[in-house]
Amino acid sequence: MRMRKKKNLVPRMERCAAQLIRDPYEHRGHWRDLMPQARELRVELGCGKGRFTHGTAAAEPDVLFIAIEMVPDAMVVAMERCVNDGLTNVFFVDANADQLPQFFAPGEVDRIYVNFCDPWPSKRHAKRRLTHGNFLKLYRQVLKMGGQIHFKTDNQPLFEFSVEELPQFGFELSEVTRNLHENGPVGVMTDYEVKFHELGQPINRCVGTMVDWEEPEVPEDVEPAEETVEE
Repeated sequence: MRMRKKKNLVPRMERCAAQLIRDPYEHRGHWRDLMPQARELRVELGCGKGRFTHGTAAAEPDVLFIAIEMVPDAMVVAMERCVNDGLTNVFFVDANADQLPQFFAPGEVDRIYVNFCDPWPSKRHAKRRLTHGNFLKLYRQVLKMGGQIHFKTDNQPLFEFSVEELPQFGFELSEVTRNLHENGPVGVMTDYEVKFHELGQPINRCVGTMVDWEEPEVPEDVEPAEETVEE
């Protein structure tokens, strides 16, 4: 569902201006200048309205969080949640996930959160999934060795795709579960997650830890296979 355009978006964004990073390219390699005492730098892709962003940043005030969201009408709600509670360890970027290597230097990020991203169910759109190998290779460019991807989704086919894809691109799986909240709520939930949990929808979760990996070379005489088109 497309979010309704907020008429008062601009003034609301301006009231949260201190937490908005307008030119993330300038911070590449220097994000910790925002919080020199931070023990880790973590990035959330697609923070939405920020329930997870706010809750996680509040629970770990010694961690620097960078929340990335390409829908300003959702991001402003997340910003207000954090500003209203006086959180100073979280900043926001209006951008797409494919820009990560332009925003962050190699090894600068300790952890990436990918929560309830668009499943892009059609095979012809598989490359748009945030756990597709093309994105995993981008994450490898900014994560430190031993850095992690924390992934959650309610979509079972996307999860099965992801747990197969992650190891193929140098991420060692752990904490794999297909019913995270089976015995009661675990950890900080996103806004979507709360709704799914209340409806009894199982939540899938896994952690991928970056290990040494070399991309296989494609023989010059082998042409890439054509993708099957699904409607």
